Amino acid sequence: MRTREPIEPDPDNSGGGNGALASDPLFHVLSDATKESVLAQIALTIAGSDSGGGAGIQADLKTMSALGVYGASVITAVTAQNTQAVTAVQGINLDVIAAQIDAVLSDLDVKAIKIGMLATPEIIQTVADGLAGFEGPIVLDPVMVAKSGDALLADDAVATLREVLVPRAVVLTPNLPEAARLLGQGEAKDTDQMVAQGRSLAGLGAAHVLMKGGHGSGAVCTDVLVSASEILAELQAPRIETRNTHGTGCTLSSAVAAGLAKGQGVTDAVQAAHAYLQGAIQAADRLTIGQGHGPVHHFHKVWV
Repeated sequence: MRTREPIEPDPDNSGGGNGALASDPLFHVLSDATKESVLAQIALTIAGSDSGGGAGIQADLKTMSALGVYGASVITAVTAQNTQAVTAVQGINLDVIAAQIDAVLSDLDVKAIKIGMLATPEIIQTVADGLAGFEGPIVLDPVMVAKSGDALLADDAVATLREVLVPRAVVLTPNLPEAARLLGQGEAKDTDQMVAQGRSLAGLGAAHVLMKGGHGSGAVCTDVLVSASEILAELQAPRIETRNTHGTGCTLSSAVAAGLAKGQGVTDAVQAAHAYLQGAIQAADRLTIGQGHGPVHHFHKVWV
């Protein structure tokens, strides 16, 4: 069988042209800036697709791009999803997931990996096997439930996630319900309990645990970064009154991965990601996306 060569766009006949951009000053600034080649840092997201674009792979790639990192992707599942509900979930064939991981890691110089929705024990094991030779930092977001309340992780997958991937994580980023489910405990009610649960999760092998307080109550939202032995950072921000918080967990974890890809230390990457997410939440109401829980504004520093 003859191998077909990839079809590349013809720059002289692509039909796109520069059009209205030619008169945009920003276009000229960017054009001048791209005359010299730059070394792009690469992060990989391994997660599910959100057809509504607010979470999952789509949110991850937007975040990485907004933070100046080239994002590659491995899709583990496809969801039929919008701002109101998840109406269907289809896991990707295991061989295809493995092939995606191999395709990316065999060619791209990936500096950091973010892992999100994995759905089943079999997908979790396939991802773990595919990353066996990867030596860079891994950020694990243990996605279990969508903002709409729909389940994204099978009950029998929790133990596999805990045993197979948690020990690989340089940063584990659970919210309060996720941390409780991983540990088989009730949800943390205050900062002291968050620290205790974070340390317990670190005891399972994660180097650092970022306990996210978004599901808590009160006027101030507190996140805590811990290791097994110490509190590394306590991050506080006013709780913002908005319903547009779809994809906050995906956004935060991929922002941490972007920071690590750029060579930041864990604490610096987490603090920068926290600040970026707060800006994205504050700007979320500028967007009018859907009729339910809309997304945060990933490009709040680029366009209104």
